[in-house]
Amino acid sequence: MDLFTAMDIGSSGMSAQRTLMNTISMNLANIRTTRTVNGGGPYVRKSVMLESTPIDSPFSEAMKTAQDRELAGVKVTGLVNDNRPFRMQYEPGHPDANAEGYVAYPDINVVEEMANMITAMRSYESSSASIGTVKTMFSKALEIGR
Repeated sequence: MDLFTAMDIGSSGMSAQRTLMNTISMNLANIRTTRTVNGGGPYVRKSVMLESTPIDSPFSEAMKTAQDRELAGVKVTGLVNDNRPFRMQYEPGHPDANAEGYVAYPDINVVEEMANMITAMRSYESSSASIGTVKTMFSKALEIGR
């Protein structure tokens, strides 16, 4: 594996974790949304779908060695709606209450979302640290050549 491949893997991880953190932030921002802009029901919690992806270009793929064949990055394949049922809360005075006085809220657990955000943040930091290490290796290689 060359140093550029290591940077590609780290950058793909950082990009995927950034998307995950944006989605978690969106879920937390809409935790009490009972009506969406298009007049639909309550906000539906979103999840990020990640997939392993090859990081090589066709040229580098043809030139790679046996050691490089298992390398892969990560990419976001899309956002999916969570199928959890809505959380019903009794609030008879709420404008979105049904005939029995219950309001449907998205079933978003703050503790779960914060735990997911911490995990995404740690993954982002580790990818960033790996890119920093690669940059240091580049610098040291240039110093050897002087």
